[in-house]
Amino acid sequence: MTRASLDKQPHEVASMFDDVAEKYDLTNDVLSLGQARLWRKEVAKAVDARPAQKVLDLAAGTATSSQPFVRAGAYVVPCDFSLGMLRVGKKRHPWMPFTAGDGTKLPFKDDTFDAVTISFGLRNIQDTDQALRELYRVTKPGGRVVICEFSHPTWAPFRTVYTEYLMRALPPVARAVSSNPDAYVYLAESIRAWPTQPELADRLKGAGWQKVAWRNLTGGVVALHRGIK
Repeated sequence: MTRASLDKQPHEVASMFDDVAEKYDLTNDVLSLGQARLWRKEVAKAVDARPAQKVLDLAAGTATSSQPFVRAGAYVVPCDFSLGMLRVGKKRHPWMPFTAGDGTKLPFKDDTFDAVTISFGLRNIQDTDQALRELYRVTKPGGRVVICEFSHPTWAPFRTVYTEYLMRALPPVARAVSSNPDAYVYLAESIRAWPTQPELADRLKGAGWQKVAWRNLTGGVVALHRGIK
């Protein structure tokens, strides 16, 4: 079994997700206490995909996150660097154009997509700022980015409880439902080390995005960041 370290070497992270691909969606539902589905709905609203628009879903994994955009009539490209995730996704959604790609060097031309989005994946890319610049590069002028990522609860008492859950409760639960529970120890550590909501907003601005804003979901457990090119 593979567990990535916080320096996020791409081959380690990809291998870790290869290991958990088959049960990944089920595990997320269990560990999030069912909140993952709510978060996906909020992402879909923020992306606001329209018929015939091109949408890049980066770190799409098995493309569960891509389905709301498909239902909206958009042309969706699920992209991920875990071949294991892509294989599982292709079995489930054989008609979709799954694409292997590194978030720091995307295999797409400039100004390709009307919207780009990444859910719970930016945290796993080794160079966050380069990934934000790449998302900017492949977005059409006037296009939008939506980032859904674990963040930092805003109410201090809840933040303490949440941190305890991450470090103490999450690994035992993961052992019960995941094929690679060590991956979820990495998950907990990477969430604790992630920038705050304002810090991530500043990094989006630094990559060129305009009208950057965010809102908290589930009390800041997750934050939804948005920007326009």
